[in-house]
Amino acid sequence: MRKLRILKLVVNICVGESGDRLTRAAKVLEQLTEQTPVYSKARYTVRTFGIRRNEKIAVHATVRGAKAEEILKKGLAVKEFELKAANFSATGNFGFGIQEHIDLGIKYDPHIGIYGMDFYVVLGRAGYSVATRRRCKSRIGPSHLVTKKEAMQWFEQTYEGVILGKTAADKS
Repeated sequence: MRKLRILKLVVNICVGESGDRLTRAAKVLEQLTEQTPVYSKARYTVRTFGIRRNEKIAVHATVRGAKAEEILKKGLAVKEFELKAANFSATGNFGFGIQEHIDLGIKYDPHIGIYGMDFYVVLGRAGYSVATRRRCKSRIGPSHLVTKKEAMQWFEQTYEGVILGKTAADKS
């Protein structure tokens, strides 16, 4: 029950504009995850960036199970299994970004170009579904929630990863 596992991996490519670049980014994400990505819209208009409210500006895909572990391993290999302590949230999740998608082993296509992407990993334990299920919803007890320290330990043990910039509170 206490063993940590990956609940989901969210892979996001934010282009900052709609149109051809966004559709090419969606193709990259589809090649990586082998599932249809979802388009994200801008929440509000920002004139300096040239985006309008409800304009499609990003594309993301949520991956679960063995496929999520496989994609995460590729992404961490690009980062050489090194993350900063600031990459981990207080709720036990972590995220990082890569500059070029071709580092993941996707063949370069001059018609598509090169895109960076963000990976965000949500960790959980068995029994976490009681908070999200439709019938008989319940709360997860505080001792069963994932902490930042536990997430860091899980990362170091599972992927033999290195965490840079640990504070004394993170090490204990």
